Amino acid sequence: MTSAYRHLVEAAVPTRQAAALLGLSRTTIYRQPAAPVDHEPVVPPNKLCAAERAEILAALNSPEFVDLAPLQVYAKLLDEGIYLGSVSTFYRVLQENEQVKERRRLAKHPARAIPELVATAPGQVLSWDITKLAGPVKGKYFDCYLMVDIHSRFIVGAHVHATESGVLAMEMMKEIFGIHG
Repeated sequence: MTSAYRHLVEAAVPTRQAAALLGLSRTTIYRQPAAPVDHEPVVPPNKLCAAERAEILAALNSPEFVDLAPLQVYAKLLDEGIYLGSVSTFYRVLQENEQVKERRRLAKHPARAIPELVATAPGQVLSWDITKLAGPVKGKYFDCYLMVDIHSRFIVGAHVHATESGVLAMEMMKEIFGIHG
């Protein structure tokens, strides 16, 4: 919306005439969003004062409740006949004090190293897998037992069977280890 249009409307000129005077379509005027009006943030009348927030924080950090979730603290305080605020208020107070985190005392487990096999030459490490192969009819599959040398990516052995079985895998491995050692 142009400032000229705003001045015309403020001077009580009808929209149709103001748009015609400026050479604009009425729909253009209506389609343009109104300028945002700056409002000061309104403080809710039921906002907790600093003392009430400090009381909630003290309750959450007390030795009795330090390792409980805010929902559990809320329920226990209600059982004792004490109402300090809602559960969401408890979370807001914790957020303001940067204390929203796991409150339970949990053991910290170190990250475990992922086992890694390293081959520096062919024939040191072999990897095997069973893959489904599409059959001649929909829903019919064959199982491809495949063993690969991870250093050279050479296919050491492959068998195709109609079923998946540990016995068949063991036979394939015995055959491959018999040939390649």
